[in-house]
Amino acid sequence: MEVDSIPQQAQETIEKIDRADLVVGILADLDSEGVTMLCEDLQTLAGSTRIVVLQNAKDSSVTPTPSEAAAKSAFPFLVPWPLLRLDPAGPPILSAFAAYRAVFAASEKLGARACCIVASKLENTAPRWICQLAQPMLQNNLDLVLPRYARRKLEGLLNSSVISPITSCLYGKRIHNPLGPDLGASPHLFRKILGTERNARANGMHPLASLTPAALCDNMQVCEVHVGARSYPPTDWTNISSLIAQVLGPIFLDMERNAICWQRTRGCVPVPVIGEPVAVPQDTASLDISRMVESFQLGNRDLQEIWSLVLPPATLFELRKLSRLSLEQFRMPDELWSRIVYDFALAHRLRTINRDHLLKSMTPLYLAWVASFAQELSTSGEAAASEQRLERLSIAYETSKPYLVSRWRWPDRFNP
Repeated sequence: MEVDSIPQQAQETIEKIDRADLVVGILADLDSEGVTMLCEDLQTLAGSTRIVVLQNAKDSSVTPTPSEAAAKSAFPFLVPWPLLRLDPAGPPILSAFAAYRAVFAASEKLGARACCIVASKLENTAPRWICQLAQPMLQNNLDLVLPRYARRKLEGLLNSSVISPITSCLYGKRIHNPLGPDLGASPHLFRKILGTERNARANGMHPLASLTPAALCDNMQVCEVHVGARSYPPTDWTNISSLIAQVLGPIFLDMERNAICWQRTRGCVPVPVIGEPVAVPQDTASLDISRMVESFQLGNRDLQEIWSLVLPPATLFELRKLSRLSLEQFRMPDELWSRIVYDFALAHRLRTINRDHLLKSMTPLYLAWVASFAQELSTSGEAAASEQRLERLSIAYETSKPYLVSRWRWPDRFNP
């Protein structure tokens, strides 16, 4: 089955529904109470909006087969559909890409004016997120609506340290969660991702990783919506290298694809934000900073051969100095970290070594950044301190962008 094909029984149901204004893809498991709450919330959307909900289900045989008259009058209409067709042999994030394509394909078939996807675990008020994401699209014809989650200090650190600041810096728009995973997309955007000839895999675009860069490079209308805290899965710090490779690989591929766009982009401005920030209690979770620093120190000893192919001598010198600091003094400067990320992006483009090995070799450096970040915030219980700290990191990425552009255009100037 092609990743963006529609299961036969679901396709028959969709054909009877004929068309929809809004398609909602629920990738998380949802119990009957959650389904009821979701439908009640969706009914509050203005006017006679025709809504189809694609509900994640393990067995597509339970898909209802209503009469055409019933299908066209009963909205929101639920279509059970195995959206997350996980491949046991493959990384889960790639299966999620397939699910996004599937929702986009159904939205295109139904001629929807907007498409919303919610992948986070739905708890408490989370079903309201769908209406919050959908409303601006239906009312204001926006192309991409992204969540601005209420953030706890030690959650979503790969996004905070790399994905958000590099996306914002490259494309000139301050985006807090460029990968969603909860989001709303317009037909203009999801058709661009699918490809005019249904060749999304051939052109290398991943629905989740390519969505924000595609919208920004095409000057589409983008906004953020304040929502509550996202429920993050526990981080497996013992296997973090696999996550880094899975997530950053598509990000770096998009950098290569969109190089003409981001090299001529100057400055960085916030996108419009809808709603008010949501206050959440800060978690009491802690990180094993000592072990992370030890992992970095071990990497600094054992990975010099690989790092010397990627990083300039000045950076290697700074890392050696960092490895000799005591735990209390351990801090990774923002400029050093942003240049490391840029150097790895360039090495990924040049295929300096096997790409998977390259990205996994970044793990001790990432752990060093996490340890430094956690160490700085350990004395502050304020969420605002985390936001201010990440703001300074974003500025460092922007300040270092000329370094990236120079190395990208003339990579031979640095020859280790």
